Amino acid sequence: MTAKIFGEKKEGLSYRTRIGAYLVAVCNGRAAVVQTPRGYFLLGGKIEEGETHPACIQRECLEESGYQVSVGKFIGSAETYCRHPTIGWFHPVQYYYIARLEKQMQSPIEPDHRLQWLPIEELEGRMVLESQLWAIKK
Repeated sequence: MTAKIFGEKKEGLSYRTRIGAYLVAVCNGRAAVVQTPRGYFLLGGKIEEGETHPACIQRECLEESGYQVSVGKFIGSAETYCRHPTIGWFHPVQYYYIARLEKQMQSPIEPDHRLQWLPIEELEGRMVLESQLWAIKK
C-alpha cells in the first residue's frame, strides 16, 4: 500500500506502471537532485527484475551521478497518475529511502544528468514529479 497518491486515475485509460526506488539525501536544508533536460528528479529509477530497492538505488545513483551511496531507512512511498511526454499515460509507483552520498567513484554514465544540491524551498514547482518533492519534505 502506498502512503500517498498524486493525480487521479482516469477510467478507460491504459496506464504504464513502473516501480522504482529513490534516494532522499538532505543536508543543511539542501536536497540532492539530478537536473535533466526534462527538469529535476531524485536520484534513483526503475527496479530491475530480481533487484532489491537498495540495489536499485545504488545502481541508479552510480549511473546518474557516479556516486557510491549508502541506503538507510525507508521513509515512504507514493504513486502518481499522469501523462508522460513520450510514454503516454503513466503510473510511477515510487519507494523512498534516506540515503547518503559517500564517494564519487566514476563520471556519470548518463551525460544529461547533473547532480545538484539545491535548497529545498527552491524545488517548489521545479521537480517533475510532485511526489518526489513530497518525499523530500517528509
